[in-house]
Amino acid sequence: MNNFSNFINLIAADDVSRPDWVVNSFPIIKIVLASLIFICALLMIVVVLSQRTESDGSMNAITGQADTFYNRNKGGNLQGKIKRLTIVLATLLMVFCVVFFILNSYYAG
Repeated sequence: MNNFSNFINLIAADDVSRPDWVVNSFPIIKIVLASLIFICALLMIVVVLSQRTESDGSMNAITGQADTFYNRNKGGNLQGKIKRLTIVLATLLMVFCVVFFILNSYYAG
């Protein structure tokens, strides 16, 4: 744990000289990362709400359509893609949040 706190102190040290272009461009990078986090979060909400539940006879959260034999079999491939998209979006959201936190602590201000 001590090594981690030393690493954080090293990253957030104020006496480190940073190039001016990095300091000046950080607010733009911060806005872009925050926008990407927002977009990923919204897409994740839509994708999760559009997924079919695993229980029998359930309804879709957005459309309210009940599962029928025809609906279950026609979208089998689509449901796999939606699940994969959920995993990708969750991973991107996590990575963007971690990068945002690290950059924000490094270039505090």
